[in-house]
This record gives sequence, structure tokens and C-alpha cells, in this order.
Amino acid sequence: MQSENIMIVDDTPENLQILSAMLGRKGYMVSAFPRGKMALAAAQRKLPDLVLLDINMPEMNGYEVCESFKSKPNLKDVPIIFISALSDTDDKVRALKCGGVDYISKPFQMEEVYARVDTHLQLHNARKVMYQFNEQLKAKVAQQVEEINSAQLAMLFALAKLSHTRDDDTGLHLERVQYLCKLLASALAETPAFMYKITPEFITTIFHTSPLHDLGKVGIVDAILLKPGRLTDDEFETMKTHTTIGAETLESVHKQYPKNEFIKMGIEIAKYHHEKWDGNGYPEGLSGESIPLSARIMALVDVYEALRARRPYKEPFPHEKSKAIIIEGSGKHFEPKIVDGFLSIEADFENFYDSMVDE
Repeated sequence: MQSENIMIVDDTPENLQILSAMLGRKGYMVSAFPRGKMALAAAQRKLPDLVLLDINMPEMNGYEVCESFKSKPNLKDVPIIFISALSDTDDKVRALKCGGVDYISKPFQMEEVYARVDTHLQLHNARKVMYQFNEQLKAKVAQQVEEINSAQLAMLFALAKLSHTRDDDTGLHLERVQYLCKLLASALAETPAFMYKITPEFITTIFHTSPLHDLGKVGIVDAILLKPGRLTDDEFETMKTHTTIGAETLESVHKQYPKNEFIKMGIEIAKYHHEKWDGNGYPEGLSGESIPLSARIMALVDVYEALRARRPYKEPFPHEKSKAIIIEGSGKHFEPKIVDGFLSIEADFENFYDSMVDE
């Protein structure tokens, strides 16, 4: 016994009675309507599996009914078979063009009706099964992509963490950098100056790539990297190269994956986070907006983190002193609008940092 719901739309009562009786005996559930508007309203309440549709009817003809079905997202996939006394080729072509899947001429033979109804119900059911399979496949692929992305991000963070194992800068430094960059970028995204530049994707990307800022330190010799005192001029020049070393390492990866936004921003941050707004930074002496936005944000976060952190050569600075140094650097080291963004949430910076102080 089949349970498909077949809708019949025909203004001739005899046709409705005959088709309803014959299809009912085949086990189909049948709903019959003499007007197109009535059928449309009923279809919205209970979706039919197939429609048998006459053409010449009052109020709405069959073409109009079919077009109405196809214009509604929840009805557009319902197969419609035209069943009409019109035998002209143009009528049949029009019926198919407006969305019909088949055309039966009146007077009809019930065996032909059975055969066509059964064929199109099977096709319709096959499409539904295929759609469900595709949706399940997409969900599975999305899950696997998410797992791959998560693994890649974990590897990025592990790589960044590795670059800090030789430095005295350990503990939760990278975790603080991540969240402070996200905090600052999110605040800036609410301002007129950055609302069209900082998207949710940008915020996610800077969160995951900011730990790569000092990746190039793996290429700095211990005598310089671990020196407890002040670096000489020559040693400082060597230390500066950590920006280009990190960028070059990531650029070799970017050549293989040129569309990867994470690697692209990682390069920007690694290479340019020591550039200054007034052009007195390194490695290229960029100034103003020629410095990538991600690096301009990272510059402020990196300095705040360095000021607040304990080092062998200094005690940690309190938040207020760190804030004063950043304000003093506005227009010189930092972009003024980014400093303004920092000041709008400086209490959040302080609270977050204090919640993640190293043991």
C-alpha cells in the first residue's frame, strides 16, 4: 500500500471523481480541488507528493497555478503533471516550460495515468533521497574540514609555542597575545574608522595568527636571544632580523597555499609588528597605513604585553604606567585611532591581563 499524497486540480466534477476513485484504489491518498486557489492554499497546509493539473479552469488556469507552485520555495519541487483536453503542441510546450514534468491528453486512459504517476513519484522520491544524501555528505565534509582546520590551527599554535621555548618569555604570553588582539580588534570593529575593515573573519584570523609574531626568534643565536642585559647595536641589528626570518618561513608555506588568509596575515604580523606609525620602526621603516592593519594592532598589544610582563632585566609595570607609555606613543609608535580603541576598553585589558598572570 502506497501512501503518497496526490493532489488533483480540475474544474470538471466527473474528472475529479474518476481520478480520485481510480488512484484511491491504487492505495494513494488523494485530495481533489475544483479551483487553483483552493489547491494552492491546501498545498501550503499539507505538501502533496504530486499534482495532476487541468489547464482550462476559472479564476486561475493551469499555467498560472503551476507558476504559483514554482514561485514558492516550499512547493517548487512538487512534480506537476498536466492533464488536459488541449492537444496543440504549443499548449504542451507551454505546460512544460512553466514547470510541468509531463503532459497527459484527455480523454485519458487510466493505465497511462497510473504509469506516469508512478514514474514521476519514483523520480521525485529518488530526488528526495539524493538531496538527503547530499545534505548528509555536506555535513560530513563540513565536520571533516572543521577537524582539519582545528588540527591546522593547533599546529600553528604549537609552532609559535616552539619558537618561545628558547626565550625567557614563557608562560601564558601567547595566550594573552591572542585574546588581547581579539579584544582590541573587536573594539575597533565597532568604530567608524574600522567597521568596514575589521570583519568577523579578520578577528578570527588575527586571534589565530598573532602567536606567530615572534616565530623568527628560532633563528636568533642564544648569545643574543638569551642575553640578560642590554644588547649592543650590532646585537640589536641581529635581533631585528627575527621579523624577516619569521616572514620568510611563512612565505615559503604561502607559495604552496596562496589563498590561505591565515598564512597571509601571519606573514604581515611576523614581518611588520615592529614597524612604527611615524616610520621609525623596522625592518622596512614603513609608516602610517602602509603598515598592514593586523601588524598595527599587534604592535600595540605586543608593547602592552611586554610592559606588563616580568623580565630578567625589569619588574612588571602596572597597568596605569603601561597605559601612559602607550598614550605617549600615540602618533609615533602607534596609530592614534588604535590607541583610542585601546583606551575605550583599557579596563578590559587590565582585567583580562590580571586574570592570566603567569604563576
